[in-house]
Amino acid sequence: MPEEYQVIIAVAVFLTTYAVIASEKIHRTTAALVGACLVVALSIIRLEDAVRAIDFNTIGLLTGMMVIVGITRRTGVFEYLAVKAAKGSRGEPLKIIAALSLVTAVISAFLDNVTTVLLNVPVTFAIAQQLKLSPVPFLIPEIIASNIGGTATLIGDPPNIMIGSAAGLGFMDFLINLTPVIVVIYILTVFCLQLIYRKQLVTRPELQAKIMELNEQDEIKDAALLRKCLLVVSLVILGFVMHQYLHLESSVIALSGASLLLLITRDDPGHALQAVEWPVIFFFVGLFVVVGALEKAGVIEDVAKWALDITGGNIVPTGILILWLSAITSAFVDNIPFVATMIPLIQDMGRLGGIVDLNFIWWSLSLGACLGGNGTAIGASANVVVIGMAEKRGLHISFTGYMKIAFPLMLMSIVVSMAYLLFVYFFHTQIAMLVTLGLGIALALILRTLTNRMIKQKQGVTISDGAKTFASLNVIYYYKIGILDRKLVSV
Repeated sequence: MPEEYQVIIAVAVFLTTYAVIASEKIHRTTAALVGACLVVALSIIRLEDAVRAIDFNTIGLLTGMMVIVGITRRTGVFEYLAVKAAKGSRGEPLKIIAALSLVTAVISAFLDNVTTVLLNVPVTFAIAQQLKLSPVPFLIPEIIASNIGGTATLIGDPPNIMIGSAAGLGFMDFLINLTPVIVVIYILTVFCLQLIYRKQLVTRPELQAKIMELNEQDEIKDAALLRKCLLVVSLVILGFVMHQYLHLESSVIALSGASLLLLITRDDPGHALQAVEWPVIFFFVGLFVVVGALEKAGVIEDVAKWALDITGGNIVPTGILILWLSAITSAFVDNIPFVATMIPLIQDMGRLGGIVDLNFIWWSLSLGACLGGNGTAIGASANVVVIGMAEKRGLHISFTGYMKIAFPLMLMSIVVSMAYLLFVYFFHTQIAMLVTLGLGIALALILRTLTNRMIKQKQGVTISDGAKTFASLNVIYYYKIGILDRKLVSV
């Protein structure tokens, strides 16, 4: 087949696959696999090249962590942490927002954020019910916190796993370079959410006392299994920290941890492997092949040359362009195919432009793609999952209602990320890290004081007709901003 025909077919298959994934008319895994089969069947890429295009380090890391999470979730430890956080807030709704968001963000940094929200959301509904409040002011912060927390580490979000594997960046690279700015973004975002919802989160002291009556120990289902899981998770995290020095791929660490957990728990492998989200795994396989066909046809290299012409090969404007492009794009379409496409593009830009150190661009892609998912209700998997769980409980969170709150916060996070990246580029990484962490601590102390003042002001509010009156006010508010559907007014 003539080369120009190969280019046209490769681009057509890629764009069609991307459009179908974005439309959600067909399951994204089906779309990716059909696209992969087409480029192989039409000889755009040979079978052996298609296999080489698959990043098995990413596949192995995802599979291993899914097995570990699947076994660990049976212990009830995630629910335990959520209840413990709520009790630590003494039933004060504004503090509960911060506590549940913190638990969600920290867990999402080490485990996948979809599993984190799946386990936390039922507890959140129970807490909101105890306080006679709408769950929405708790759910939206948890969605946003899961995506923020997932950005902080190599294993927190699939785009980071893909970037780390392609760029040879390890767990500590992500922790050192991204965690400081994520701390600042998290603190600012949670405070803004507390500010937004402060007038709606008014409850009575006797209802707050009910939260203190909850027993977190009741959430632990299997203490013996929990001890084994904590041991393996600790070893896996230590392995991630050390894997660059041990010269082991992150997938080897994850799969070794999963194998060890299966061994010491004597768990049925068939049952454990049910926890693996196979549609996600094959979605990645299909995408790698489709993007591999683009690369084989020379399309990625041509786009890289065009991008170098625009930016003049200057790394700073290139990085800032990728940061904003990935953020806006990831708010509306799945960030995984976007990152899968951008990785070979960035690699070719580095090769053609003679750019030896691409880390500035890699961090730009990571921050933009992961944080951009907060922008809309469909921007990340965690968003879709939480909104779907709310729907099942008769609570409709509309697309525009979510976007009114989340999109400005997403833009704020990208502005902060841009400032941080420029700081890192023009100053030493360690200096930028220490200054940013110091800023985060200072912000935490200042905003904590402001939050306490908000709570004192809020304590003066009385509710004439008890929880029923406030619930109706809550519904009116959410209906006005478009979050609650008129037909679903029961909170």
